[in-house]
Parts: sequence; C-alpha cells; structure tokens
Amino acid sequence: MRFKPFINFCLLTFLLLTIAIPLKADSGSIAAKPTPYRLHLYHLHTGERIDVVYRLGDKYIPNAVSELNHFLRDHRTGDARDYDVREFDLLHDLLVKLGQPDVEIDIVCGYRTPWSNRFLRQHGHGVAAHSQHMEAKAIDIRIPGIRTSDLRNAALSLRRGGVGYYAQSDFVHVDVGPVRYW
Repeated sequence: MRFKPFINFCLLTFLLLTIAIPLKADSGSIAAKPTPYRLHLYHLHTGERIDVVYRLGDKYIPNAVSELNHFLRDHRTGDARDYDVREFDLLHDLLVKLGQPDVEIDIVCGYRTPWSNRFLRQHGHGVAAHSQHMEAKAIDIRIPGIRTSDLRNAALSLRRGGVGYYAQSDFVHVDVGPVRYW
C-alpha cells in the first residue's frame, strides 16, 4: 500500500510528459512566417509591369532583386545596374506609410547611364550632374489616386534620403542618398 502514492506519482508524471513533450514540439514547429515585401510597378516608358516579392523577412530574394534591376534599367540604352536594395525597401515603406501597400507605382525614371543623364541635362530637364539615378539609388515615381503633394509629404516623413517634388511634371524623386529635399 505504501507504493500506491508513488505509482500514482509515476503515472501522473508519465502522462504529463507524454502530453507536454508533443505540445512543446508542436508549438516550436509553428514558426512565424517571414513578412513578404512586395512591389507592383508599371514603367511609363516601356509599358512593362512587374509584381514581385523581393524580400521575405530580412532575406532578399536574389532572382527577384535581379528582375527589379532589369525592370528599372535605363529605358534609353537598355543598360541595367544593381540597385541599392534600400531603394526597394523605401518604396515598400512609402506605400505602407500611405496606407496603400498593394497599390501599383508608376515609374517615371529608374536607373540612368551617364550618357542618358548628360542627354537630359543638355536638353534642359533640370537634371543633376551627379544624379543618384546613375548610382542606381533613385527612382522617380507617381502613384495613381495619390496626390503628388501627399506622396512627397509621406516620403519626407520617412527621412530616408533625397526627396524631389516636381509638381508640374506630377512626380516625386526618392533616393537613398543623403537626406535632403528640393
């Protein structure tokens, strides 16, 4: 009779371990899915569209980043350059800031070769001699349905680089260079 409490204790311990171990294993196997970072872009000069998840959590997806680099190529020459991925994050975060994470962004200008940059400067388009576009760190954008002034204000509030406001041409320049505005 003295062993009955001990046997009950052993049975209870066995049952608890039998139930607890699988529960722990199950709860550990339910890992949080990494956040997808998606961009929907439309290029005004090429007529191309892209809808791509370029990052999962803190991991960039090399093939998707390559697709974005090609999509943002210089539309005059066809040359592409590897973009600073912070520029893609800036676009994504800008959409989130505007409360429109799934909206399509119109691309006015992406990467520019030095030749294209010189061409635009010579034809009086107010282009900087050392533009961040040539470094693949800048994109000129507009978002249908969003006022350009609201887009500018959202970009300024992020304080993540340069913001140029071109009200007459209806676009905003965003780059990941030094924080500045014009």
